[in-house]
Amino acid sequence: MAAEMALVKPISKFSSSSPKFSNPRYAKFTSSVKMSATSPPTTKPRKKAAKTAIKETLLTPRFYTTDFDEMETLFNTEINKNLNQSEFEALLQEFKTDYNQTHFVRNKEFKEAADKMQGPLREIFVEFLERSCTAEFSGFLLYKELGRRLKKTNPVVAEIFSLMSRDEARHAGFLNKGLSDFNLALDLGFLTKARKYTFFKPKFIFYATYLSEKIGYWRYITIYRHLKANPEYQCYPIFKYFENWCQDENRHGDFFSALLKAQPQFLNDWKAKLWSRFFCLSVYVTMYLNDCQRTAFYEGIGLNTKEFDMHVIIETNRTTARIFPAVLDVENPEFKRRLDRMVEINQNLIAAGESQDIPLVKNLKRIPLIAALGSELLAMYLMPPIESGSLDFAEFEPQVVY
Repeated sequence: MAAEMALVKPISKFSSSSPKFSNPRYAKFTSSVKMSATSPPTTKPRKKAAKTAIKETLLTPRFYTTDFDEMETLFNTEINKNLNQSEFEALLQEFKTDYNQTHFVRNKEFKEAADKMQGPLREIFVEFLERSCTAEFSGFLLYKELGRRLKKTNPVVAEIFSLMSRDEARHAGFLNKGLSDFNLALDLGFLTKARKYTFFKPKFIFYATYLSEKIGYWRYITIYRHLKANPEYQCYPIFKYFENWCQDENRHGDFFSALLKAQPQFLNDWKAKLWSRFFCLSVYVTMYLNDCQRTAFYEGIGLNTKEFDMHVIIETNRTTARIFPAVLDVENPEFKRRLDRMVEINQNLIAAGESQDIPLVKNLKRIPLIAALGSELLAMYLMPPIESGSLDFAEFEPQVVY
């Protein structure tokens, strides 16, 4: 989410009418994504859509694959006696209800709002839609394949994955329709074939995907509540859909909680604690660095980027502490100080890469900056963690989160 927003006054703090924050201190590598540029309605025959390439970076949403044979073993009811099929069956009924079946219905407000956006504001919004669509489509592909591969081994879990892929496809399609308001569209077929896939072992898929779904919930619900309280910043109607949309993310995260509980070996030893902290750090730092490159987006909707991110990180961390055996102490002031230091280093790294120096000089400038980033990451990882986690969830937990 990025670019420069003009003519909109940023706010340095959440106003009293903004969502109440519980912590008072804070109120891949290069490839290409094809987009088709569509033209406004005209009486002349429309020419074939042109394709443009959008650069990706290390912080761009990735596509994932995993060891599907191991997944089949993990969810084989004859091998794994920890599988609570009744819990999965209850979750399946929840997904079958499909609360948002008729929610994602567009109206004329979308195109009208897009037509009013010009200059940097328009540019940043296109990037927001493109990145969001890519992330949702990534989830669709992974969940669809898991649903297909687990069909014989565990039909209930397989159907849940298939229904989650339905949700992700619906989100991606809605975002791609949003791009059409700006006379663009992602070529999702090309994206499927051309994108590089990152391999994660199943347990890493569980950690990373649980976090991504829960952090998605907190991002969406925070933006929705803020804009509901401050409608003057409602520049595009997609945000009005975030209240129901984030519940899809929340249900997906709850399903991954159940998957982790069904594999206690991923939660109950010292290695699980180390990996839990590692994935928390990776997700939080990636979001913070990404968003701080795109402060204009958040300022354009009346948010302070760093305050917004810290709120999302703190709430996600508290939610994650219910299942992960250890989490980071993100409410320690040192954590935010190091995040801000990483933002400065990352800005210098970007400036070095964009300089007019020859490649050798650029690389020499990057080396100490990359080392400094690594040093900050290690220091954050080695901060005393918070011991947490429980294999027994309280029955009232969904009400706490919703």
